[in-house]
Amino acid sequence: MSGNSSAPLEMPTNTILLSIRNQDGSETLGLKSADSVIDLRRAAALLGLAAPLTLDQLLQEGGVAPLNALIAAARSSDRAAAAVLPESEITHGRLLRNPGKIVCVGLNYRHHAHEVSMPIPKQPVLFSKYNNSLAAHGCTITLPPKDVAYKMDYETELVIVIGKSARNVSAEDAPQFIAGYCIGHDFSARDLQMETGGQWLIGKTLDNFAPIGPYFVSADLVGDPHNLRLQTFVNGEVRQDWKTDDFIFDCYQVVSYISKHWTLEPGDIIFTGTPHGVIAGKPKDQQVWLKAGDEVESRIEKLGSLRFRLA
Repeated sequence: MSGNSSAPLEMPTNTILLSIRNQDGSETLGLKSADSVIDLRRAAALLGLAAPLTLDQLLQEGGVAPLNALIAAARSSDRAAAAVLPESEITHGRLLRNPGKIVCVGLNYRHHAHEVSMPIPKQPVLFSKYNNSLAAHGCTITLPPKDVAYKMDYETELVIVIGKSARNVSAEDAPQFIAGYCIGHDFSARDLQMETGGQWLIGKTLDNFAPIGPYFVSADLVGDPHNLRLQTFVNGEVRQDWKTDDFIFDCYQVVSYISKHWTLEPGDIIFTGTPHGVIAGKPKDQQVWLKAGDEVESRIEKLGSLRFRLA
């Protein structure tokens, strides 16, 4: 069964985008290029050009051609020189602020299902997060009071970003609907998730429990997403180190499965699960939960390094 695209928007290619948090509190697009960033809002003002200035707008409303025109002009015109900054000088904003849907896949790595003593799922296990959980690279997650939750755990995940409306698409056609990928962290309160009647939603959807970033990388630059190395570090110590070839349901199968149940729209995102090595998978006498002051880093090959701290 082939794909059905009610909104055939052009998807970005050969592009690495990020979000810049500006002094006025807005969060607008930047283009990553080597060690520098083009502040696209500033470039648009300097050049008198209009283009989408958030990733949500680009994906949900379209505008790849104007964005490409702005990028080309910014790279070639001296008038835009003031819009080119070292990446070290920017504060990252939220890469996505308002996706229509945040879909998450649980237990999607074979070794992870084994470590938490769960059977291999026969279909993708789906749950969701809300937009309140979205957070930026470099953010601080303020932990809830301990009487609310204290069993905090890490989960580095590959995130799929949808670029075209998809309903009843096949796994073979699914790549046509994927705009790109980014790193996501499905931060989790295991006591809320597992000790309150199996409520995955509440254990994974507290404020800022879904840092994403630092980059959106277009699908063509990632290539095959099923052989990428994922790593998690806590205070510099490696905790997870595995590859996406351990998926139970690969990215294309996941997109196909979800699209058979509801329409995926441009700008929707899918967390694809985490590999083994989580705290919840350790023997109970070895479970040392994350705490205020810890620094967490998620790395995925081709996508960079997402960092945040706990308070």
